[in-house]
Amino acid sequence: MNLPDGLLGSSWILLSWLLFVWVALVAVRRAPWRVLADSARLNAFLATIVALVVLWHLQAGVRPGLSLHLLGATVFTLCFGWALAFIGLCLVLVGVGLNGFSGWQSFAVNALLMAGVGVAVSHVLHRLVDRLLPRHIFVYIFCKGFFASALALIAVGLSACALLVLSGTYAADYLAGEYLPYFLLLGFSEAWLSGMMATLFAVFRPELLADFDDAQFLGRK
Repeated sequence: MNLPDGLLGSSWILLSWLLFVWVALVAVRRAPWRVLADSARLNAFLATIVALVVLWHLQAGVRPGLSLHLLGATVFTLCFGWALAFIGLCLVLVGVGLNGFSGWQSFAVNALLMAGVGVAVSHVLHRLVDRLLPRHIFVYIFCKGFFASALALIAVGLSACALLVLSGTYAADYLAGEYLPYFLLLGFSEAWLSGMMATLFAVFRPELLADFDDAQFLGRK
């Protein structure tokens, strides 16, 4: 998912930077910064960034731009909301770039794919769960943590493939046969990890989840 420098044309890079700056400004403006005034939440925010920097280094790929790694966007969104999750994942990408695993020219397009698409899909699915399903801890864990994370990662894969096809970088049939199917397998790993983290947080540290009411889910006063 980390697209290297030089893979896309200059017009795509310019467009991605313009869109990224706009999305980043909206996220900075709407982010609930007061949440990070709590030392526990701040430590969790920073620890999540460090953990994902390490996780994003564990990637596999055989051709330029066709790498695979876990994402973590859904857990980030559950804990801090979409705006702080987007900002946090951009900081993760900065850490990955400092270690030479991602190019700076393509930073904006990578941020829009992994942070933008990943967080947007997670946020929309979380809102749909809140609107359509009962407030139950198992609904929270399996729908918001497990299934949403898998769908978010698959959405990132579809978006990356669409971009690579539209830009003329790779043929659609090649991506459909040699790249996209692996996102289905990776989605299961993403779902397992995110579901496990959502379970641990919901049971032991519900105060670290942005939209979890332990009085409703766990019967605590």
